[in-house]
Amino acid sequence: MIACPTLSLPNLNSTPSTSDPNSEPQVRKLKSSSQLNRWSRARAIRSGRKLDRSGNRSGQAVAGVKSPPPPPVHFQSTESGASLDTEKTSDGGDDVEKTAGKSIYMISDGTGWTAEHSVNAALGQFEFCLVDRGCSVNTHLFSGIDDVEQLMEIIKQSAKEGAMVAYTLADPSMAESAEQACKIWGIPSTDILGPITEAIASHLGVSPSGLPRGAPGRNFPLSDEYFKRIEAIEFTIKQDDGALPKNLINADIVLAGVSRTGKTPLSIYLAQKGYKVANVPIVMGVELPKTLFQVDPEKVFGLTVNSVVLQAIRRARAKSLGFGAEVRSNYSEMDYVREELEFAGRIFAQNPAWPVIEVTGKAIEETAAVVLRLYHDRKNRCSMPRISKRY
Repeated sequence: MIACPTLSLPNLNSTPSTSDPNSEPQVRKLKSSSQLNRWSRARAIRSGRKLDRSGNRSGQAVAGVKSPPPPPVHFQSTESGASLDTEKTSDGGDDVEKTAGKSIYMISDGTGWTAEHSVNAALGQFEFCLVDRGCSVNTHLFSGIDDVEQLMEIIKQSAKEGAMVAYTLADPSMAESAEQACKIWGIPSTDILGPITEAIASHLGVSPSGLPRGAPGRNFPLSDEYFKRIEAIEFTIKQDDGALPKNLINADIVLAGVSRTGKTPLSIYLAQKGYKVANVPIVMGVELPKTLFQVDPEKVFGLTVNSVVLQAIRRARAKSLGFGAEVRSNYSEMDYVREELEFAGRIFAQNPAWPVIEVTGKAIEETAAVVLRLYHDRKNRCSMPRISKRY
């Protein structure tokens, strides 16, 4: 375990007595932020809520059940942060804030990518409940939080909203402050980054820097990997939708499939990971480029999808292009969709070395994981399926 320095929490002057379960933490009143107030008012106007112009604007300490909470803190550092969907009702002169669904606050001292994707991955285990709104969830991302006072404002807001807090804070003192504040205010919380960082530190026998990405003390020189990614993205854009088939031999991965099977977004996603990707559309009546059958078959991947799903996607695409229901087109007709999928299936069968991936119901990231696992298995002749990377 790594010794983490403890930072005294601002705004927390005492902790609740263990002998009195009804006691509440005494919290020093925070100075109101004019910028946060402006954001809060602007968000209220956009959401159509009536602004509270009552004279009772004095800040009150965060209290328990009986005391009304202070005005909400809406701190949004990036566009990824969801707005707080709240409404106020009046009950005997006291403002009571109600929020639709359970809230999860994600706090990060960086971009928030790790926190957001970790929470989204966990929420995927509750799709059965989220789809029918049986347990609706609102997530709110607060990124770039590198000041303890900002951190305390956000945690206080989560306490009033009854939210859960998940945080990725590289600085051990910031993480300790978040943990202590959540315990004092009875907020369910989880440290996403801390446990894995401590485990790796123990494994390597080296203490972590405690600095978030982008911190002044961290330098990220432009490496060969960076330029490789830029080159891959440029290559992939030029090779989109069957363009420049003569360059297929230079691609790391070649995707083939009928229209609307997700070839382009999958190609761009893989390119951002440093792979040169070309995609070739399979269309009935259009001859496939000869170079597709001349490249190494182990780097060609076929994509297929359920016919009903494909028809729905194509109809939505046709509608977005301005084609109304009165405009008939084979493109989205079920008979044509099935025939085209069967045509692609025959091509795949004639080239058994091409893996065929069913993309129905899969996110781009999931399909990409399958492609990369197969790609690396073939390239490295791995006895155990894996994607290896050296740091």
